[in-house]
Amino acid sequence: MKVAIFRYQGAQYTGVVQGDQVHAVAASFDELLAAAAPDPLGLTVPLAEVQLLPPVASSCRGVLCVGINYVEHQRESADAFEKTVPTDPIVFFKTPAALAGAYDPLPLDPGISTEFDWEVELGVVIGKAGRGIPRESAGDHVFGYTIVNDITARDAQKRHSQWHLGKNVEGCTPIGPWVVTVDELGYPPVLDLSLTVNGVRKQEANTRDMVFDIADQISIISRYVTLLPGDVLATGTPSGVGFTRRPPEFLRAGDVVETTIEEIGALRNTIAVPAGAALVGQAGAR
Repeated sequence: MKVAIFRYQGAQYTGVVQGDQVHAVAASFDELLAAAAPDPLGLTVPLAEVQLLPPVASSCRGVLCVGINYVEHQRESADAFEKTVPTDPIVFFKTPAALAGAYDPLPLDPGISTEFDWEVELGVVIGKAGRGIPRESAGDHVFGYTIVNDITARDAQKRHSQWHLGKNVEGCTPIGPWVVTVDELGYPPVLDLSLTVNGVRKQEANTRDMVFDIADQISIISRYVTLLPGDVLATGTPSGVGFTRRPPEFLRAGDVVETTIEEIGALRNTIAVPAGAALVGQAGAR
């Protein structure tokens, strides 16, 4: 089942996506997480006529993100971050305010950063609460999977001792387009993921290449934090990010970023400059 949250004619719905249509259901996303049946409301709409919103529960506290979780990404970024492959996960947090829809324009204000970068990641949606979850039962806590583009303001990330500000520019982290439930994709999923900028391939990998797999992440994070239904884990990005390229490449107004994970779908976001923002010259991503 593909579960989406969408806006149609001014109203917000939860729905089930089938082909190029979405069928509104009576249950909310939160209720579906609690195993409510997706009973139809009687409203079926072409996907082309709706706005897809971030597919997160109203109870979602944010996104728990794992950094430097692919070996090749560690190697390419060693001069800036970790000199060796991490022995424990690097975990940071994105607030719900950072999230954007699957096809929303991204308001990357050059007054905030001239070094906005891309990061394709598999998102894991928690469906069952737990603390101190054993690795062998981690899959029991997974509701489904989605796509995250962990847009990062690299200059802010470097300037501040913590990563939080560079990872939390408001409305700049697209997620979606929907959540594919675990019964469809299995556990753990083995999926190809990729990202293009203006049609040029920048990232390509497979989730099997993670340093800390989904079970590791759920088990380790839940030692410290009770995971709740609706929480999202962003499981790390592979190599190919912009700041490690020579010369570095960053996103600029008009760029189109497509973030794809097989069996889930794709995000497609155009970089926009907020009204009133002053354009600043940037290294092109083309």
